[in-house]
Amino acid sequence: MNIAEIARLAGVSPSAVSRYLNQGSLSREKREAIGRVIRETGYRPLAQAQALRTRKTRTIGVILPQIDSSPVGSMVAGIDSVLSREGFQLLLADSRNDPAKELEYLDLFDDQRVDGVVLIGTVFTSGHTAMLRRSRVPVVISGQRLEGAACVFHDDYQAFYDITSRLLEKGCRRLGYLGARPQDRAVGRERTRAYQDAVRDGGLAGQGGHTVVAEFTIASGRETARELWERFGPLDGVVCAADTIAAGALQYLRSRGVRVPEETRLTGQGGSELCHVTTPTLTTIRYCYEECGADAANLLLERLEKPELPPKEVKLGYVIEENESSR
Repeated sequence: MNIAEIARLAGVSPSAVSRYLNQGSLSREKREAIGRVIRETGYRPLAQAQALRTRKTRTIGVILPQIDSSPVGSMVAGIDSVLSREGFQLLLADSRNDPAKELEYLDLFDDQRVDGVVLIGTVFTSGHTAMLRRSRVPVVISGQRLEGAACVFHDDYQAFYDITSRLLEKGCRRLGYLGARPQDRAVGRERTRAYQDAVRDGGLAGQGGHTVVAEFTIASGRETARELWERFGPLDGVVCAADTIAAGALQYLRSRGVRVPEETRLTGQGGSELCHVTTPTLTTIRYCYEECGADAANLLLERLEKPELPPKEVKLGYVIEENESSR
């Protein structure tokens, strides 16, 4: 089947079929006749041919750092919930936390293979800045703030300042922090800075250096908690940059016979299901990850419709969910 055959069977011109397929203006009678023939014949237009004609692929590239991450999965769900309603499909690219791989995907998508890109950001290099500046398709960043770019991000600094201050209010006087690599602005740099400012403002400036960098795994949380304890312990409060890190730290503390929260209070971040299956349950910071993805998708749709608009920044809030590990 082709457009000419559809037109003959529907009793309309080929140009009318073309307008139907590209959501153009048509009378109700012609639209119904063409739609009936398409349903009866099972005709599907070749996507590549449509893309060549319209210069639109109806596809959005999503570059993500780790496909098996719960927060990333929630963001992708939010992105899809918005874009699928508008007839877009997602093309996922997993960089596996490799900034060089992200640049490869940005370059690939920039070759007009997609209509736009959502980049779930982690580490930004000078190469990222240059690539985003010269991109021919609109790019929106989700989960990080980058000046001069359209982005949706969380208030990492205030969230970690507040949760550290809460431990201080509960009487903790010897704290430690299990963070992330400083190249990651939000998760690494901002959360660490918040912890350091909170202990300084609480009169414990010397404890701002009680930090160890961890990976986002339970195993890393366990090993880095050991390092934190051996270097700065014993501690009566430990703040962690992620729930997985906190779960690993909990394993280590239990192996030492340290009672949580009676002797050491412990907090994580992410609001994951993991928080509710540990003993004790983990106090955590809950971000609106799905909302973050949905807002990024809406921002991208806005930029597709009005590319002349200046880049917009959207900052989201958070909730501290207090569970057994810090009571």
